[in-house]
Amino acid sequence: MMGVEEAPARLFYDFDLEAHVPADHLLREIDRFLDVDTIRQRLGPHYSHLGRPSIDPELVMRRLVIGYVLGIRSERRLCDEVHLNLAYRWFCRLGIDGKVPDHSTFSK
Repeated sequence: MMGVEEAPARLFYDFDLEAHVPADHLLREIDRFLDVDTIRQRLGPHYSHLGRPSIDPELVMRRLVIGYVLGIRSERRLCDEVHLNLAYRWFCRLGIDGKVPDHSTFSK
């Protein structure tokens, strides 16, 4: 008889993204030295107080760093890779269920 593997439908998951990114991963090394905490303060005066909220500038910068360091030249491909790769999600601070912004945010 042929067995069938079925994924159980679970309401809650106990998943630690931090534990799934290896300690010697390149993005962990970069994250130690990357200082983007002050980016909101420096860019704050350039944003309007009206309208809908923008994409987090730290997220945009972190995605650009991934693209530059790992040689991902296409913005569409970069968004797909961030969506799929757990290490990229960890580096971008998206978590396991965070929404990856559209590729058009780079050009706008």
